[in-house]
Amino acid sequence: MWLRVLGSAAGGGYPQWNCSCPTCRAVREGSRPARARTQSSIAVSPDRERWFLFNASPDIRAQFEAFPGLHPGADRATPLQAVLLTDAELDHTLGLLLLREGRGIDLHATAATRATLTSGTGVLTTLERYCPVEWTPVVPGRDVSLGGISYRAFDVPTAKHDRFGTGEDDGRVVGYRLTDERTGRVAVYLPGVQELTPAVLTELDGVDCLLIDGTCWHDDELIRLGLAAKTARDMGHLSLSGPGGSLEQLARLPIDRTIYIHINNTNPILLEDSPQRREVERAGMEVAHDGLEVEVPAP
Repeated sequence: MWLRVLGSAAGGGYPQWNCSCPTCRAVREGSRPARARTQSSIAVSPDRERWFLFNASPDIRAQFEAFPGLHPGADRATPLQAVLLTDAELDHTLGLLLLREGRGIDLHATAATRATLTSGTGVLTTLERYCPVEWTPVVPGRDVSLGGISYRAFDVPTAKHDRFGTGEDDGRVVGYRLTDERTGRVAVYLPGVQELTPAVLTELDGVDCLLIDGTCWHDDELIRLGLAAKTARDMGHLSLSGPGGSLEQLARLPIDRTIYIHINNTNPILLEDSPQRREVERAGMEVAHDGLEVEVPAP
């Protein structure tokens, strides 16, 4: 099983177009070692021939162009098989509209996500005016084979505001547990998590590779910088640092590779010479960058 990081930043990318925080200034000016990043999405394949897209970011066109594995062949046929969504956030779904030129989209999403995307003149409502969309319901706890790999979604509890008032609580945010059907090796994609509850930690048992929410270093990071009044937790994300942070909790788990993804433009781990980046690396963990490719190896 292969996982390709198409985009590793949180919403807005890095640098964010309207932000002049220290990390954004550093990458624009080239004053410190740092890489620009697009908004988070990954592609997963059992054979490097068929690829499944997890979240469709607004940067999807550039991400596809940067990865030859997703380039089209004859008659506009592409290796893209399906799109799987973790939630209905704009930075995870706006790219769906850019797939409208295709012959159709096989979309895997929970009922809660679909309800949001079809409310009013939602993304999915608009997309369906341009191309066929086949919806496959994602039911947390149910194993689904994609041919060579299988997935099992799991619910990720969130107190994040339901912007559209759909009334759907279960399945508003999910993670995906991916299994290589040939080797039995397991990866988890979890770009948004507010708390590592016992139920979420159970889904990390026996995992070989974990791609997990790295949005903020401090819970009050945006408040400290004067950029917002909300904490990371208010926005549905668990910060890395401090007692109870994800770095402390994940260091205890026997996972071969833990990779932070969905990294906000304010997070100092984006600066390769920062003490925060060194702390992540000392813990044996990694910071994702666009183009990173991971093979989840055979036993």
